[in-house]
Amino acid sequence: MARSLIVGAALAASAHAQTIYYPTNPQVYLNPHADAASGTVSATAAAATYTGAAAYNPTQLNVPAAPDPAPATQFPIQLFTGGMTNLSIPQPGNFMGFSVEMSVSTQILGKNSSAINVPFLNLLANVVARAGSVQIRVGGNTQENAELKPGPFENNTILTKDLANSQNPTGTPPIQYTPDLIYMMNNISELVGGVSWYLGVPFFNNTPFDLSVIEYGQAILGDRLLGLQAANEPDLYAAPPRTHRPTGYSPKDYAAEIGNLIQQTAGDDKITRKDGLFLIPSTSAVISDLEWNPDAVWATGMVQTYSQSLKALALERYPENNCVAVYGGDNPVIPQDVLPNYLSHAPNVQLAGEYASSAQVAVANGKPLVLFETNTASCSGFVGISDAFVAALWSVDWAMTLASSNFSTALFHVGGQQASYNPFTPPPTNQSHFRQWSVGPVYYSTLFMAEAMGPSNKSQVVDLFANSNNPSTPGWAIYEDGNPTKLVLINYLDPAQGQNELTVSLSIGGGQTGQANATPGQVRVKSLTAGSVVQKGNFTWAGQTLGNNFQSDGRLQGEQQVDTVQCDTGNNVCQIKVPSPGAVLVFLTDDALNSVTPDPKNTLTFPTTFVTATINTASVDPTLLATSNGHNDLGRKEYTTSPNSRNKNSATAIRTGAGLVLGAVIGACVLASKLW
Repeated sequence: MARSLIVGAALAASAHAQTIYYPTNPQVYLNPHADAASGTVSATAAAATYTGAAAYNPTQLNVPAAPDPAPATQFPIQLFTGGMTNLSIPQPGNFMGFSVEMSVSTQILGKNSSAINVPFLNLLANVVARAGSVQIRVGGNTQENAELKPGPFENNTILTKDLANSQNPTGTPPIQYTPDLIYMMNNISELVGGVSWYLGVPFFNNTPFDLSVIEYGQAILGDRLLGLQAANEPDLYAAPPRTHRPTGYSPKDYAAEIGNLIQQTAGDDKITRKDGLFLIPSTSAVISDLEWNPDAVWATGMVQTYSQSLKALALERYPENNCVAVYGGDNPVIPQDVLPNYLSHAPNVQLAGEYASSAQVAVANGKPLVLFETNTASCSGFVGISDAFVAALWSVDWAMTLASSNFSTALFHVGGQQASYNPFTPPPTNQSHFRQWSVGPVYYSTLFMAEAMGPSNKSQVVDLFANSNNPSTPGWAIYEDGNPTKLVLINYLDPAQGQNELTVSLSIGGGQTGQANATPGQVRVKSLTAGSVVQKGNFTWAGQTLGNNFQSDGRLQGEQQVDTVQCDTGNNVCQIKVPSPGAVLVFLTDDALNSVTPDPKNTLTFPTTFVTATINTASVDPTLLATSNGHNDLGRKEYTTSPNSRNKNSATAIRTGAGLVLGAVIGACVLASKLW
């Protein structure tokens, strides 16, 4: 039976009034000279004179010269039944997730727990429909001195930024936030289902630690709180301008602080789950940093000493550093110069290889190894690389390389309007009434990886070092229960370098393997494509797209395309084409395909149909959320945003199969109830 909805003053008194809510409260900035709506873009802006937000910079780089010598464009791949050497540990379907900088969380997630960004819900629902779940971290540099306050703040906001006091290398401001941020996270989990979260303990002040984020996080999120980061980049704590630790601060000092944190947590009765709680050390030091590299941290023995309290071992790594270009200094990296590095598998193999001993430590101690923050380049990425198709291919390569190297999770960072590497970006505040979201190349990689890993949580990955280990044409096999189920192939070659479509001859068993022929009669193929490695926007995954900048409500557009390749079972071979440029996911069994291919008639979506400021929200019965405490989902509940729905008992919704349509919202927000 439909339920009547009351959401504060949003419910009009008239029996014929619409249920209306529109958030008019902008973010509160403690710097009186700050502009909350900075960053605009003209559709016709010339790249050479562009002065808008980096997230929409139209600058394109030049396709680099073709590799010399040129790689073979036809080559074989031999797989085996029963497994292969060097298979990874079993990987989760949600291997690739998101890391949201805490200071922009109210731009990405929503204004508050009662006004959640609908495109964000759709973007998450796409991933969950394929992987079964998604992991999100809310944190970063801004968590380190974040203060949890009762609130609300001015204009009923839930997060404030002190922009006048951004005393750290990435310019991220100190923040204060209310418990409503955590309620908003839980409401997102209620609406989408399968969404789990990481938070972080602020580490700037440790005398004593502020444990309120753990107390509220557990009370509100329940088992949706996966764990808490215990320090963010402690290797930089004594590096100016982050001088909140004395010179000489070392891994041993950090280990002692972790011990103090665990001891303080043990004495806090409000913290109900104390085991398997923290992720450490979240350092970003490279192998050449003899004091803080991962091996030096593990040598303290903290993993063994604090094992009972640890959720996972966490590290952070970007392949390049763009901080000089953004914040000043000598010798900034020129994107055109490093573009070839993102069109090669070799740098990823080398980078992941630096963590081989860390993976061994994690496996030996029964802990996942998590790359807690990564993306194309630190300090917001490179214009022309991070926002171009090359980043989609590189992200698949990086994620698959990490998976084959026994990492268990990789979280790709999401910044603000000045970041080029964002998987998705909401429109600037002053354009949110008439523009939609912009979806970047890394999000397409997330969909690819969600289907590659799948919901079984049994996928084991092996790098095939394909085509005689040519860095332009990498490939991986994915096994489940000892049998090959999928194949991932990347073609970094660009049409501007010549006609470079690949033809891969796949065989399973047979030949010189000593095994019976096992190549199937047919395979199914999904492709990640664009016209060029430097193209921006309008990428496609399995024939579907999320459009150009300001065009997406988070729902994939177009008909899904799955190609069928007939195999030659007599000769035990399948000829698989890989577009130039592009990546393909080859499904070797029907079950592998069906388990990750959402049925459009049975898919949870949140339409954003109306564009008026008065008919743009969906209401949720407060009682549905008030009793959840982080353990249930609303996957089968009903919602409405229809005009005059109150006199229809309000809570009706349009169903699509077993799925749910949360109707009539403009890319702005969906009403949900605070769980006070």
